[in-house]
Amino acid sequence: MALIVHKYGGTSMGSVERIRNVARRIAKWHRAGHQMMVVPSAMAGETNRLLELAFSISAQPEPRELDMIAATGEQVSIGLLSLALKALGVCACSYAGWQVPIKTDGTFSKARIIEIDGARVRRDLEAGRIAVIAGFQGVDDANNITTLGRGGSDTSALALAAAFAADECLIYTDVDGVYTADPRIVDQARRLECITCEEMLEMASLGSKVLQTRSVEFAGKYRVKTRVLSSLSDPLMPLEDEMRSGTLMTFEEDQTMEQVVVSGIAHQRDEARIAVLSVPDTPGIAYQILGPVARAHIDIDMIVQNQSVEGRTDFTFTVARSDYARAMDILNASVKAQIGARQVIGDPQVSKVSVIGVGMRSHVGVARTMFRTLAEEGINIQMISTSEIKISVLIDEKYMELAVRALHKAFELERG
Repeated sequence: MALIVHKYGGTSMGSVERIRNVARRIAKWHRAGHQMMVVPSAMAGETNRLLELAFSISAQPEPRELDMIAATGEQVSIGLLSLALKALGVCACSYAGWQVPIKTDGTFSKARIIEIDGARVRRDLEAGRIAVIAGFQGVDDANNITTLGRGGSDTSALALAAAFAADECLIYTDVDGVYTADPRIVDQARRLECITCEEMLEMASLGSKVLQTRSVEFAGKYRVKTRVLSSLSDPLMPLEDEMRSGTLMTFEEDQTMEQVVVSGIAHQRDEARIAVLSVPDTPGIAYQILGPVARAHIDIDMIVQNQSVEGRTDFTFTVARSDYARAMDILNASVKAQIGARQVIGDPQVSKVSVIGVGMRSHVGVARTMFRTLAEEGINIQMISTSEIKISVLIDEKYMELAVRALHKAFELERG
């Protein structure tokens, strides 16, 4: 008998009939003899609706109250799913995050999990009950409800799988696995049967919406066997067929992986570029520019510092487009005068496109192919960043889809 964790996204929970289908699938696994923990998201669109209500009351709602409101979406889901399971004759028990408890720090809307006390849930599992646990939420030391950030139910599921040493965590979504590129952009995009944790982490951080970055970090750190698969398939399909579907996340490169140079193309549309022009090229200048931005909890991505000319340089970096206005305000209000910069300029209409593959470690020529392909399409590269297994470029947003399609073709990713 194995301990299996299921996680269902908002689309999977989007209607009463879909919730019933989820319940049928879970009951099938339970009746096959497995212990089951289930982590559902809020119903599709529900979290946005709740937050819109909050902002209609207050232009600047307190973070504590926002978390209190946002967490209710998952609580509705666990209640409905537990009822659906009981209607099938299966014993289930729902848990809010604080009832487990899932203990977090006190950073509202972006809380991080500190520990999970599994004694209460474990007793239910040993008694043959299905534990239906609210994703996305936890509780801090002051007994405040906290949330983990958007997409946090993935993190909840992988954290629970790690804490309980689950045999496998199945992430059910509205797609049937991880693809070589977004199928909405590339018609020839191909589903991957497996992907390394490193590749999945890069894809998640670079714009792939299949898994949330922090959840992949949990999977990698605790070596949780993880599979991404569709919740929209037949819920009563044989278990053997279900376990062969989707995309399996692995932790070691297969022997044939060396021949697979590039595994996928990722893109991130909502980027913004900021340049601080003509700053002193002195020790500490990067901290003076980026420190105030980071203290405002604005994540910084790509960074480029130009060559020094007569003791001065330009400093360029990217932020999420939603943080662009705040970052520009911070730089213009205090940093510009303090460091003696000539000007702060920006462009909120840029996108990032990335080529990813563990095979890049042992193959040369990936950058050459990438840059030649973009040049042939007349696409100008504004910034470049690299790691062992990825190359990312910043380009004008209007060329993003063209770049993804051209690179997918150039690296022949449509071939199995």
